[in-house]
Amino acid sequence: MDLSKGEPIFIEHTREKLIYSIVYFLENTKYCFKTKLFKLLYFLDFFHFKQTARSVTGLDYFAWEKGPVPRDLFEEFVNPKQDLAQCISIPKSKDPDGIFRMRPRCKFDSSFFTKRELRLMQQIAFIFKNAKAEDMIEVTHLPNMPWDKTIKNKGEYEKIEYLLAIDNTKESLSLDEVMERIDDINTIEAVFRK
Repeated sequence: MDLSKGEPIFIEHTREKLIYSIVYFLENTKYCFKTKLFKLLYFLDFFHFKQTARSVTGLDYFAWEKGPVPRDLFEEFVNPKQDLAQCISIPKSKDPDGIFRMRPRCKFDSSFFTKRELRLMQQIAFIFKNAKAEDMIEVTHLPNMPWDKTIKNKGEYEKIEYLLAIDNTKESLSLDEVMERIDDINTIEAVFRK
């Protein structure tokens, strides 16, 4: 990288993290179809935000009937970008049993992730390894959780704010810490994007 040419030195790799998170969950859980995958990504992003004030994948989630949905990814599955299509087989139609079975086309690459992100993916995959999407709907719909608060306060199809992940558990940052980290992140990004 040549800094004299103004090349960026602050690279987040959120797109790579998104793609390889999908690969990881497809490789390490059963029944990982679209709805379950969306819930796994949601847990990864919201648990990570709760601890660090940053999501892993950069996705925004919306409060749909069956739970949080990353709308942009949902729409991209219809016409996947080249990088996603190279790593994940996304069928155009359902299998005979009525399921869209995605499969990884590449191996998981851990080099884009922090130790915390990898640990969270492993924990989430372990907890929900054998769960089906229907089983996970209850978990995302628990009272006072981000999806529930969004449905009650803003309505269906509205964006679920990451700040709703903050709570008074020991692994959660305080709201003040989150706001301070977000300010720090925005300042750093502004400096490196100049």
